[in-house]
Amino acid sequence: MARPLRIEYEGAVYHVTLRGNNRRIIFKSDFDRERFLQKLSDSVRQFDIRLYLFCLMGNHVHFVLETPRANLSRFMHRLLTAYTVYFNRKHNECGHLMQGRFGATVVDEDDYILKLSRYVHLNPVYIKARKNKSVRERVHILRNYSWSSYRSYIGKVKPLEFVDYGPILEMMGRPRKKQAAVYRRFVESGISDIDAAFIETKKRSRLCIGSDGCRTRMEAYYRRMLEAYDRKEDVSFRRQSKDHSVEEVLGVVCDVLHVDRTVLARRRKDSIIRPVAAKMLCQYGGLTQRQAAEIVGVRSGVAVCLQIRKVDERMKKDRDLQRQLAQIKERLRQGKRKVNLSHKG
Repeated sequence: MARPLRIEYEGAVYHVTLRGNNRRIIFKSDFDRERFLQKLSDSVRQFDIRLYLFCLMGNHVHFVLETPRANLSRFMHRLLTAYTVYFNRKHNECGHLMQGRFGATVVDEDDYILKLSRYVHLNPVYIKARKNKSVRERVHILRNYSWSSYRSYIGKVKPLEFVDYGPILEMMGRPRKKQAAVYRRFVESGISDIDAAFIETKKRSRLCIGSDGCRTRMEAYYRRMLEAYDRKEDVSFRRQSKDHSVEEVLGVVCDVLHVDRTVLARRRKDSIIRPVAAKMLCQYGGLTQRQAAEIVGVRSGVAVCLQIRKVDERMKKDRDLQRQLAQIKERLRQGKRKVNLSHKG
């Protein structure tokens, strides 16, 4: 199944979540957490992100942020790449650190942004090991948890330069000097009385957190995105010149990747085989993306378009894939040259 499109527009506010691959720990030490926050600070500045708040847990992370430049995907790609490279080098590991795509849900109403901020900041006291502690103990844990923006919100430590406190604290009313105390009471009221209605609202839609009106707007916006994407895809369906048969292309792809042809019929998480086959079928087999979709067993031309993009993105950092694609292309070009020479003879 193709990945859903991202909703991105100027001024969008999101609840973003990252999770370790297979629930693995993504911070092995406080030094890892410090390095992640450094990468976060750099990326916030580079991409002009308004980071409202954050919370780092052992195997996952929460952000609430705004994108004035509609660049969430580029911001997250830079942040995750930078931290994963650091983590793998530091701990002598390799491969994916995070679980698939990051989660990103739009939140476009102030009341829900405020409730979301409480939900995110309360994460440290709602893990299994702490849920049964007394309220006093959990308040103490929350106020002394170093790896979220909460302590800086309530004035326990200095404000962080990469966090934008204004939008949340302004919801606490005036005078300004009392906003931190009001916010503290608001958040900590949820320790003994969790906002079950908000939790339920959060589960209702993968597109947004908010009222029925919010969900209606986001669903309509998403439909327009799909329609625009389909029109763009149709333009890309123009058939390229056919240099090779489907069997020739797939034969070379499978040979270079050292896989059996039957592998193309299997859907495997993070496998690059079908995306490479689809890319080569379009480029050298003269197929449209819809035709390639039928050959490699995905549901639509949109899915093939996204799979081809997956290959292009992965090529930027995977030298083995670069070498394999170069080998596939060279063998297909050689085959074309032989055909042309035989025609001339």
